[in-house]
Amino acid sequence: MITPGLSEEQEEFQRLAADFAARELAPHAARWDAEKEFSVGTLRAAAALGFGGVYCREDVGGSALCRADAAVIFEELAAGDISHTAYLTIHNMVAHCIDRYGTEEQRQRWLPQLTTLQRLTSYCLTEPSSGSDAASLSTSARRGGDSYVLSGTKAFISGAGVSDLYLVMARTGKPGPRGISAFIVEKGAPGLSFGRPEVKLGWCAQPTAAVQLDAVRVPATNRLGEEGDGFRIAMAALDGGRVNIAACSVGGARQCLDAARKYAAQREQFGRPIAAQQATQFRIADMATDVQASRLLVQHAARSLDAQAPTATLDAAIAKRFATDACFAVADRALQVFGGYGYLRDHPVERVMRDLRVHSILEGTNEIMRVIINRELDKLHPVAWGLAHQAVHTCDGSHATQDVP
Repeated sequence: MITPGLSEEQEEFQRLAADFAARELAPHAARWDAEKEFSVGTLRAAAALGFGGVYCREDVGGSALCRADAAVIFEELAAGDISHTAYLTIHNMVAHCIDRYGTEEQRQRWLPQLTTLQRLTSYCLTEPSSGSDAASLSTSARRGGDSYVLSGTKAFISGAGVSDLYLVMARTGKPGPRGISAFIVEKGAPGLSFGRPEVKLGWCAQPTAAVQLDAVRVPATNRLGEEGDGFRIAMAALDGGRVNIAACSVGGARQCLDAARKYAAQREQFGRPIAAQQATQFRIADMATDVQASRLLVQHAARSLDAQAPTATLDAAIAKRFATDACFAVADRALQVFGGYGYLRDHPVERVMRDLRVHSILEGTNEIMRVIINRELDKLHPVAWGLAHQAVHTCDGSHATQDVP
C-alpha cells in the first residue's frame, strides 16, 4: 500500500521499521499471544533503532522525531505485532511527558534509561470508577513536607507490575480537572502493589493489571509540572496517544488486507480463485479504501499535532474515531474472506482482530471521541475548518501555504 507524501527520511524510517517488524515481531507474534509472553528483549532491540524515545531530545538518547514520523514507524511495527507496538507507544507517551514537562534534573535522571528501554513505563490515569470521566478521578496526593502521600487505585494499566516507572495522575486540590497533578512513582516504593494480571480478549502478550497505591510516599521532586497541571499533561499526552493507536490500527488492518488478498488469490471455489469473484473483489476494494482513508487521517492528525494547530485535538479525535472503527471492520471482513479458516488461530487475522477490538475503547472511547469532535467544532469559527489558505508545517519547523480549492 502506497503511503503518499512521505519525505525521503520518512521512507527510510518506514523501511527500517518494516524490516524490524518482519524479522523480530511477526515471526513470534502468534507464540507471544498464545503464551502471554511480553518480550522486553525485543522492545530493547527496537529501542536500539531509536524507537524507545521517538519524540525525546537527543541529549537524553532520544530520536527527536515528530508525530508524522512516529505514525509511519508505529504503523509498520504494528503490522508485525500490535500488542508489543501498542505498549511501545505508551512508553513513548510517558517518556515524552517527562521530556516536555519535566525539569532538567528529571530529564537527566530518568530519560537516558527510558530511551534505551532499560527501564519501562506505564501511564496511570483510568480508575475503576472514572474511565471516560477522567476529571473525576479520586486517587489522592497529600503534601507533607518535601513529599506527597498517594492513595488510590488505577485500572487497566498496560505494563503494570513489569514497568519500572508509573506516571500517576492524582488529586492534590479541589474536585475537577484543575485539582489534578502528575507524579512519577518508581517501582519498589513501599505501598505500591499490583492486581492480578487481567485475562483479556486481545493484547494478550502485553501485561495489564491494576496499580494500587496504599499511602505511597513520593518525593516532591517526582512531581511532573506544577500542582494542578496534571490533567492538562494527561490530555495533551492523550492527543498523541490517539494518533499512535490509530496508526497501530492501520498497521493491523493492512496486515489483514495483505493476508486476505494472498489467500483469495490461492483459494479456489467453483473452479477458480475466489479473488476472481466480484463479491470478493468488492470486499477487498472496500478494505483497501478504509485502510488508505485511515492512514491519511492519521497522517493529517500527526502533522496537525506537529504544527500545534488549533484543530490538533479535533484532528486527533477524528483520526482515532474513524481509524479504530474502520480498521477493526477491515479485520472482520478479512476473516470473512478466509471463511472458517479465518476463525482458527492458525491464521493471523483472528489474532489481529482481537488485538484491534480494544482500540475503540482505550485512549478515550469512540463515544467520547464523538463528544470531543462536537465540542472542538463548536469552538471554531463557522468557516475556520474550511479556510481557503491553511499553513502546513513540516517536522523541521518550516511551513508552506496551500491553496485549498
